[in-house]
Amino acid sequence: MMAVLRARLLDHPLWEFALALYARPGVEAACLRLQDEAGVDVCELLWRCWLLRHGARPSRALEAALPAALAWQQEVTAPLRALRRRLKAEAATAGGVAELRETLKHAELQAERETLSRLERLATSEGFPLCTTGGSDAEKVLASRLTSQKKPDLSTLATLIAQLDPPPGPR
Repeated sequence: MMAVLRARLLDHPLWEFALALYARPGVEAACLRLQDEAGVDVCELLWRCWLLRHGARPSRALEAALPAALAWQQEVTAPLRALRRRLKAEAATAGGVAELRETLKHAELQAERETLSRLERLATSEGFPLCTTGGSDAEKVLASRLTSQKKPDLSTLATLIAQLDPPPGPR
């Protein structure tokens, strides 16, 4: 069963899933709100949605390995994002700064892609087991990652969950 699940994950790359989900109505705004207001790591959130889409969730061992993979977000992606955001006002009036900000935006996206690649490798590695969701409630699984259980955050999360496809049936 685990081999079938890993094969299914490998057949449906995380990056492609993340781009498709992010493009769905309301998902980008929900992700950014959860990131800015609830401290949620969007790459981790998209990874968890990808796993849920395939009827899986991380095991305790996989959860324990996450901080190493997510360190990249704090060390590389977050500083790029902060600098890009800091330059927003100045970029409106200075062409060179606007160009630099666009370069930072591309670098930030590439850094996020690297994070997703690291998370995908963890999930598909034989060294870390996955758990099947067994019909677990997606909101419960994803809400467990919120630092607070405030109603607006849960509502925003529900917007994202509404855009997830149901998991495929057994093969």
